[in-house]
Amino acid sequence: MTIHLPDLPYAYDALEPHISSKTLHFHHEKHHKGYVDKSNAALENSPLKGKHIEDIVRGAHEEGNQGLFNNIAQVWNHTVYWHSMTPKGGGDPDGDLAKKISEDFGDAAKFREKFREAALGQFGSGYAWLAFDGSKLIIEKTPNAVTPLIEGKAVLLSLDVWEHAYYLDHQNRRDAYVDAFLKNLVNWRFAEDRFNVCNSKGLTATFEPAEA
Repeated sequence: MTIHLPDLPYAYDALEPHISSKTLHFHHEKHHKGYVDKSNAALENSPLKGKHIEDIVRGAHEEGNQGLFNNIAQVWNHTVYWHSMTPKGGGDPDGDLAKKISEDFGDAAKFREKFREAALGQFGSGYAWLAFDGSKLIIEKTPNAVTPLIEGKAVLLSLDVWEHAYYLDHQNRRDAYVDAFLKNLVNWRFAEDRFNVCNSKGLTATFEPAEA
């Protein structure tokens, strides 16, 4: 099975004015595609070739194959990131996820505060995540390509805080980018769908783009 570059779940200009078409073209067609191409090259003679992408991410980490891990994890991380945003997103979550957020963080406003703190507190390149460990929701930050997937957690939301994700639109103002994500872009439907799937099928339920 060859790793493919997935399509964005919206048009390149759909997230404007918060994230420009120029940024999405550059980020998706250059950065994401670059990780796809390097992953396929690294998998050519690997026993992990042909496995599901999440199994490759875990396997590369367990093997200590940093070159493969850095690229295949970024393929997966970016795919989740695209689905973590939606045109006219933002606001507050609904349903079971909203109840769980209130239970674990206090309320949606406190969630946003803690998530913002994680995103701004990640020094250098990396991600902020909303994850689920089977009993509670977790907000965490990770450097570079590191993902909660390798710790057995289910990812519900991903925010890429590498500079190329926001510099063309917000320059060095990561705070403006994070605020735009939380207020206008975050895809709560996707997060709730992931939460419900992982609640019913377990934390090993794979992320498929069609779920969004």
